[in-house]
Amino acid sequence: MRENEEDLYAGIEHRQTDDVVQCLKLISRPGCERIARYAFEYARRNGRKKVTCMTKDNIMKMTDGLFRRVFEEIGADYPEITKDHMIIDIGTAMVADKPGSFDVIVTPNLYGDILSDVAAQVTGSVGLGGSANIGDSIAMFEAIHGSAPMIAGKGIANPSGLLLAAVMMLVHIRQPEAATAVHNAWLRTIEDGIHTADIASARTVRKVGTDGFAAAVIDRLGQSPVRLSPVAYANPPEVSNHAQIRLPRRKAAKAMVGVDLFFHWDEGAGDLAQRINTVTNGALTLQMITNRGVKVWPNGAPETFCTDHWRARFLDSNGDGAVTHPEIIDLLRRVTEGGLDVVKSEALCTFDGQPGYSLGQGQ
Repeated sequence: MRENEEDLYAGIEHRQTDDVVQCLKLISRPGCERIARYAFEYARRNGRKKVTCMTKDNIMKMTDGLFRRVFEEIGADYPEITKDHMIIDIGTAMVADKPGSFDVIVTPNLYGDILSDVAAQVTGSVGLGGSANIGDSIAMFEAIHGSAPMIAGKGIANPSGLLLAAVMMLVHIRQPEAATAVHNAWLRTIEDGIHTADIASARTVRKVGTDGFAAAVIDRLGQSPVRLSPVAYANPPEVSNHAQIRLPRRKAAKAMVGVDLFFHWDEGAGDLAQRINTVTNGALTLQMITNRGVKVWPNGAPETFCTDHWRARFLDSNGDGAVTHPEIIDLLRRVTEGGLDVVKSEALCTFDGQPGYSLGQGQ
């Protein structure tokens, strides 16, 4: 189960300096709630026993951390289902090595994209994988490999991904008899040794192209596999109204306490700090400078590799922790009039007294 609208796939990218581009990773609580609830409801409707959440929240503590927290909050409503969490790198390795230890997996967008291809390849080929994009009122079904332009039009693609996506669609629109007939015909085709090149092996009796495989499936409609286990679809229970209810949320007390300014600067950290301190004299004080996330001022390591993209953190000078938008605007005016190239600003806020930003080294 892959969240399919946000994360890095929101596509919000910018080139900020000669050397550096950025992509914003957006994770929303409502988006997490929807996919987590769907995963647990799917498990309940289909008799699955365990839902595993995979993130990288040991590094991305705020974005992936939110995804994991919501997963655990939603999971509390499903006491009969086992819940666990894995870091995505070792989790993907375990899918490749011991896929039988998983039941339902739920992840943010990018991880799910990668993981779905790994899982499909473990089962035999990426060409076998079908996928469903499920919305509140619309659903779309497709092969997981997309358009596959390198082999398009050559008649060699395995049509199984599209075929099995169609089976998922038939189940979704509550036509389980048709889904059962198509899937069993496909299984019988595989069992009879009629294979496309991507799954051909010593068990292959006849290697065929796209059209030949499709024709073989059609010829076997109404048949069931003998050695492989046949399928028998039925209409699942309707999704409960509870699945549509979001977790209650209280608006947090939000306070602005500082700002991160990002500079395009071709010299060193010490020179940048000196220039900043020369032109600033207001409500905000320079606390640290980082380059590619590593603190380089004050007390940076001389061996740190740096680019031309610098983050400077400014916090309240007065000690009361309160920063206003006019104060940030005044800071921006001072540094730009001082000849510095600001490529981005990011307000630093607390929510219920807790930092809503990564603290960084020394903070």
